[in-house]
Amino acid sequence: MKLATLKNGTRDGKLVVVSRDLTRFTDASFLVPTLQAALDDWRRIAPHLATLAESLETNAVPSERFHEHNAHSPLPRAYQWADGSAYVNHVELVRKARGAEMPASFWTDPLIYQGGSDSFVPPRDPIRMADEAFGIDMEAEVAVVVDDVPMGASLEEAREAIRLVMLVNDVTLRAITGPELAKGFGFFQSKPSSAFSPVAVTPDELGDAW
Repeated sequence: MKLATLKNGTRDGKLVVVSRDLTRFTDASFLVPTLQAALDDWRRIAPHLATLAESLETNAVPSERFHEHNAHSPLPRAYQWADGSAYVNHVELVRKARGAEMPASFWTDPLIYQGGSDSFVPPRDPIRMADEAFGIDMEAEVAVVVDDVPMGASLEEAREAIRLVMLVNDVTLRAITGPELAKGFGFFQSKPSSAFSPVAVTPDELGDAW
């Protein structure tokens, strides 16, 4: 199924189910008000959302036109945002751009940082910064939303915890990263709020690509 969050004047928006062709949506807030609330009770709520999604496909429930401009990031804010560099060639190129060599260990021990998740940018909204001299840049990435992952989880346990898949424009202020990392305490000011795709999909929607 495909899920989205519509802007409604609140911090967390309103949860809706979107049709497979991304043209229509139906309100899901009678089941659960927000996507975060759905994730907090996923095993109970997900089957009801799946039923609603099938009803939307057969026109058995009221629907409206889905407009990306009305959507927030599926999670307008989150408890956690961790970014791991799984595409190592990209890491190598980015580090070269700031004159840094990539350690060979990155091929087996990926770079990861904990970013700010108190707010994300809606997918169709401008990404505004105080000054273009900050070197505003973005990276297109794949994001997964996970349920509780136990400490020391196996690869299989971690995979089973994945609930949703999204795309993300990971925003970076390139002119700030070098001086900030030189302090020895990681990203903070150089990693502002990022923007996610208008919809989040369950892995089964990806078919053989998953």
